[in-house]
Amino acid sequence: MKRRHFITLLGGAAAWPFAAHTQEPMALIGFLGPFSAAATPNVAALLDGLKQAGYIEGRNLAMEYRFAEGHFDRLPALAADLVRRQVQVIVTVSTPAALAAKGSTSIVPIVFELGTDPVQAGVVASFNRPGGNITGVTNIAASLAAKRLELLHQLVPRSDTIGILTDPIADRSTQTTDLQDAAMALGLKAVVLNASNDQEIDAAFAMIVKQRNTALLLTDQVFFNSRREQLVALARFNAVPAMYTFPEFAQVGGLISYGPSSTDAMHRTAAYVARILKGEKPGDLPVQQPTKFELVINLKAAKALGLTVSRDMQLIADEVIE
Repeated sequence: MKRRHFITLLGGAAAWPFAAHTQEPMALIGFLGPFSAAATPNVAALLDGLKQAGYIEGRNLAMEYRFAEGHFDRLPALAADLVRRQVQVIVTVSTPAALAAKGSTSIVPIVFELGTDPVQAGVVASFNRPGGNITGVTNIAASLAAKRLELLHQLVPRSDTIGILTDPIADRSTQTTDLQDAAMALGLKAVVLNASNDQEIDAAFAMIVKQRNTALLLTDQVFFNSRREQLVALARFNAVPAMYTFPEFAQVGGLISYGPSSTDAMHRTAAYVARILKGEKPGDLPVQQPTKFELVINLKAAKALGLTVSRDMQLIADEVIE
């Protein structure tokens, strides 16, 4: 063998590990959200969960993001665009996004993360056997409505009226009725306030201010999550004690939040994406329900409202913000 030919072969052998790395298959994932990227804090949790499963953005993972910017009527077109891009899996956040993706394809696997009952909403056939090309994780935070009301009443016992802020367009559950029943059981008056846009949010707070001794509880809807800073600011400005579902509200200055961990839900969503990429069928993967719940209390917000958070409540909290 000639020396030059041998050196060429040796150089090629040395490059084999590098070549194998650069040729690692790239997974293409689509992400469909109803609002803006800034209003979707759980994207980072999804990427972290995918990383734990061995999929790292830029190395063997590419993401295609589509956000409806609050215009739900755009979701079907955005979902269809992801299908045209030939993504391998579509991840959706919220019930409207899941329904839009489902209506756009019966072939591309879909993994959802939402806060309603997916069977009741028509997303899947059943929890155990979703069927078709779709499965995911549901927080079903609405089922915790009574517990959230109880915690708010414990923190603000002087309030004899509870304002229930709900988005009637997106509410596909019984949580408003459940809250009214829970309020009655506690001897409280419940006032339902509807808000599906910024102007209606302002009008709802104007109504709350007219009611004396009123605390506020927000139902679990993605629209409110996209307006969390606005809602927290209004509650602070009007001195209204408010209970939220997700910890992001308390972390930006809200009084208290209690609900399923959105980070944990997205990690489990990512795990399903990884399993599907490795060959499992979404319709065979049961819809997962929440297993981790978080109580977050903001002591600074409580002090501004003149509230005292008992030591017992602080001890059961998962996070106390000082």
